[in-house]
Amino acid sequence: MQFLERPLLWALPHVPTPVMRRMASRYIAGETLLEALAKLRDLERAGHPGILDLLGEDVLGEPAARAVAAEYVQAARAVAARGLDTYVSIKPTHFGLRVSERLTLELYREVVTACSELGLFVRVEMEDHTTTDATLRVFGALRSEFDNVGIVLQSRLLRTPHDIADLLAAPGHELSVRLVKGIYLEPHVIAHVRPEPIRSAFLECSRLLLEGGARLSWATHDRLLGEDLVAQADGLGLGGRCEFQVLLGVQEPLWKQWAAGGRIVRVYVPYGPQWRAYSLRRMRKNPQILRHVALNALGLRPR
Repeated sequence: MQFLERPLLWALPHVPTPVMRRMASRYIAGETLLEALAKLRDLERAGHPGILDLLGEDVLGEPAARAVAAEYVQAARAVAARGLDTYVSIKPTHFGLRVSERLTLELYREVVTACSELGLFVRVEMEDHTTTDATLRVFGALRSEFDNVGIVLQSRLLRTPHDIADLLAAPGHELSVRLVKGIYLEPHVIAHVRPEPIRSAFLECSRLLLEGGARLSWATHDRLLGEDLVAQADGLGLGGRCEFQVLLGVQEPLWKQWAAGGRIVRVYVPYGPQWRAYSLRRMRKNPQILRHVALNALGLRPR
């Protein structure tokens, strides 16, 4: 499949929008909040709580960042009004992190405060390594004030075990982490670049977080890794502090397998008018996503 990635990536910007939209429809709830809420309701009826993500990143102007925050508050109110078991997840650069860390913290505070009043949780996402330190500073400030906020950590990064130790030692409310392998292709001097070391690091980071008392969400579609994670958590007697988190439209039979085993499987539901730009950026940053989309389109299981 790798020999197809370069021509496919070259062709993507030239794919007509209606065709691209059909390609993305399995993985994106829609362009509007109402479409996303409908998808979240359907998922909840099927036994899956949700995560709501407004697509977008790298906002470079303060007015645009403030508009994004306002939309997140509106979305949170709509989620609460419908009684959905869903929380919101926000990328720091969508709140203008590349413009101003102060602005980003201000906007997170605004949304986290609104969500706290509504009884909702907020996840601070993690982007590429150029934003890691600033993201952790923003999260640390929020965690010292609020009990309804969590962070994302990437097992790919070599620094993550040290970040875990710092987070566990830091003052603040209970630590909640979504652990991911990491979508960004980082330099080998700062990150694991091969699948098995990334997978082993995921298991080690999970162990450190569980033993440190964190509440943990495993974001993965790796069946074998999932089995090892369940065995690890249950062996520590901490299986009740964990859940799986999956992407909309990706390996749904695996969701059913994990749910049948008594695990919570929460589904990440992205939406918004930036769906095309988001899809193109993600595929360029990590062609493995394109491989997964192509294999799914052909009815084959990514490995």
